[in-house]
Amino acid sequence: MPQAHLSTEVAPGIYAIPVPIPYPFRYVNCYLLLPKPPSSGGAVLVDAALDTPEARGSLEAALKEHGLAWGDLEALLITHHHPDHYGLAGLIEAQGVPVYMLDVEKERGHVFWSEPERMHQAGMDHFRQHGITDGHLLGLEQEMAQTRSRVHPAQNPRTFREGERLELAGMSLRVVWTPGHADGHSMFLRETDGVLLAGDQILEKISPNIGRWAYAYPNPLAHYLRSLEKTAALGARLALPGHYRPIADIAGRVAELKAHHMERLGFLEGLLNDCPQTCWQLSLALFPGELTLAQRRFAWAETLAHLEYLVEAGRARWVNQDGVLGYLR
Repeated sequence: MPQAHLSTEVAPGIYAIPVPIPYPFRYVNCYLLLPKPPSSGGAVLVDAALDTPEARGSLEAALKEHGLAWGDLEALLITHHHPDHYGLAGLIEAQGVPVYMLDVEKERGHVFWSEPERMHQAGMDHFRQHGITDGHLLGLEQEMAQTRSRVHPAQNPRTFREGERLELAGMSLRVVWTPGHADGHSMFLRETDGVLLAGDQILEKISPNIGRWAYAYPNPLAHYLRSLEKTAALGARLALPGHYRPIADIAGRVAELKAHHMERLGFLEGLLNDCPQTCWQLSLALFPGELTLAQRRFAWAETLAHLEYLVEAGRARWVNQDGVLGYLR
């Protein structure tokens, strides 16, 4: 019986590599860009998964399937700094491969990993301000310590800019900045055939997490909704996302994601009353049920992003109660 391929050509010269990760969506899609003909450029990898033995082995085997090793790559492009997309970046860079990310992401996302002590303290203060108790904070610290052990930031990341055209792997890719899921989230559009390397901007089955973290832009949901409009306006014919399957109806998926967030905003607004509630309390109502600690952290951050949107829209307000913010209508 023939062995299953570890990568699949999803667009001419673009191979999807589903890499196993220990998160609920199970896989992150890294993409290998191969020039045709080979003489027109070197191979390029988009995103770097997480450093687990399974992820590293999966990527190495997929490269080997194409006769490549880490050091054969011309470049590593990062869509954003989240651990499942950035984890192996520093180790790949150590093999002589330049790592590229949006200039905004180097300033605002990369520092989360390169300055851990400062980011840790800012994060803990942020959690406390929004009602997370010390008991939960201890668990969050342990969970984040495990995540940090699986992320190796690039030591000297290079940058590209919004609108820049990258000539790599025999392709011309236009950089599209889409803040929201991450401040410096970027996509890469191959305009010759409308193929969009979309990162986590749009996903087939779920909404990308839009969270308000200590180091993030205020009101990230407003940024994300504008980025959705920008994504639809590109006119791309196929989105290759960071998780799940390719998306052909990009405009339709954008409309679904916008409607989802409008519905969640309305539901959250309905939870508000004249008695102040912390973001943590509201997140338990907005995302009920049993969640892992990591999932509960993302639920809290998403709730806060929606609360900030409501406050900016004049649909909610907050009060400071001894250093802890409470939200009310």
